[in-house]
Amino acid sequence: MAPIMSKKYQFQLPFDADVDAYIKKIYPEILEYRTISKSLDARGAPRGRKPIYLYVIEGLVSKTDHYPQAEAFQQFSPLKNKPIIIGAGPGGLFAAVRLAEHGVPSIILERGDDASKRMVHIAKFWRYGELDPETNVCYGEGGAGLFSDGKLITRIKSDLVSYVMKKFVDFGAPEETAYVSNPHLGSNKIRGIITHISNWLRSQECDIRYNTRVDQILTEGDRAIGVKLHNGEVLYSDHIVLATGHSAQDLYQHLADSKVAMKQKDFAVGVRVEHPRRYIDQLQHGKFCEAPEMGSARYRLSWHDKWSDHGVYSFCMCPGGYVLSSGTEKNGIVVNGMSNYARNSPWSNAALVVSVKSESDLEDKDLMSGLRFQHEIERKAFELSKKHATGRELPAMTIKEFMTGKMTDTPLPKTSSPSGVFKADIRQIFPPFIVEHLKKGLEEFNKDLPGFVYEDGLLIAPETRTSAPLTILRDKESLISLSHQGLYPCGEGAGYAGGITSAAVDGVKCAISILKLENLIK
Repeated sequence: MAPIMSKKYQFQLPFDADVDAYIKKIYPEILEYRTISKSLDARGAPRGRKPIYLYVIEGLVSKTDHYPQAEAFQQFSPLKNKPIIIGAGPGGLFAAVRLAEHGVPSIILERGDDASKRMVHIAKFWRYGELDPETNVCYGEGGAGLFSDGKLITRIKSDLVSYVMKKFVDFGAPEETAYVSNPHLGSNKIRGIITHISNWLRSQECDIRYNTRVDQILTEGDRAIGVKLHNGEVLYSDHIVLATGHSAQDLYQHLADSKVAMKQKDFAVGVRVEHPRRYIDQLQHGKFCEAPEMGSARYRLSWHDKWSDHGVYSFCMCPGGYVLSSGTEKNGIVVNGMSNYARNSPWSNAALVVSVKSESDLEDKDLMSGLRFQHEIERKAFELSKKHATGRELPAMTIKEFMTGKMTDTPLPKTSSPSGVFKADIRQIFPPFIVEHLKKGLEEFNKDLPGFVYEDGLLIAPETRTSAPLTILRDKESLISLSHQGLYPCGEGAGYAGGITSAAVDGVKCAISILKLENLIK
């Protein structure tokens, strides 16, 4: 008779209940358990209803029981030409991890610096406005996600999500990352985790090169055969994973010139909204907001204008976080948000963005029109900063000023941004339809979350890099470019992901595709 496996149990408890005591009382047959899923339901907290945790656990009830075994990966010999992975963000790193687990090392090319050195470059930018165009908040090991909160939230449905979460734990993330709903590593913790991943990849004979920009994808007919680096070196491979992230805009032009199949796609732009953290905690958690178990409150808001068919929604919410200057060009300003693992700064922020439809909102219909749309907004923000400050500070106004259209002489409240802010009418940065929809969206959000339109809340602009405005077309099954064999568009920059987890999953899928093409796995 086969040994009995573990058994799953589902239950819910008040957020401050002792789960061990509950299990011992209600399920005395359980000898040992582990948590599979834990999610907080605090929707009734503003009305005084106690928040609850929803649990799924896996228990052993006999000494002969056991948990399911971890997946074992078959080992293969390295390929004649190592796969080349362009970009050391989550998509590129997890593609390399999955390949290496099968004994197939790769070459990873990253235009920016390693995770630890990136912080030095970025600190200079935030404090003095000294931008390094090759190493910044978007470029460098770990990608943009390294400085955007370390959130592992995703809406995609894939068996690979649990694999990615478990790998993060293997590389140093807290154990709860594997089971808690919407896990959060924090920008301070994820830097160390990314370093552990890279060190492990090197131990598996992967070649990781920092400060190495790819200038060209080399092709022969309809096949990608290698890359040319900025220093002139040429590398050849049968498999090139293109995981550059959504801000490698110079490479988009090269791909267009090389006739790589791409198309415009919708994206979104808007602002960062910042409130005092305790204010948001009170709105969301009511009288329970001071309980240490609750932590900093999150929110997710969305509204769709049926008449115009535009959406307005919150994105990348950072409880107890910071608003960061995140540009990649010297004549442009971009904002983003992050928070550390403790989520204990005095502020909470989120992107509030409006969808931009490539078919109707962009005047030009060529591939680069979305990039130009983003750049124009970023340029106007920079020119405002140069006019009213030094070019480093971020333009901001209060929510009340934005909603009424009337600027006041009252100084702006304190902000989390290390770059500082200055008062400006940010409405002049955006096309009118963005301003109009943001205003309507705020009015609707205030209905869903009464008090959200907080007079002294800040709107800081502009948030333009929510996603890539292009999709690099690929086959749905093989994930290979529709125009060039051997090229695997991957992650956010290719238009197939929207965050750390989904990008990592996409990287794993590309690795699996390579292994299948080489007939190493079925």
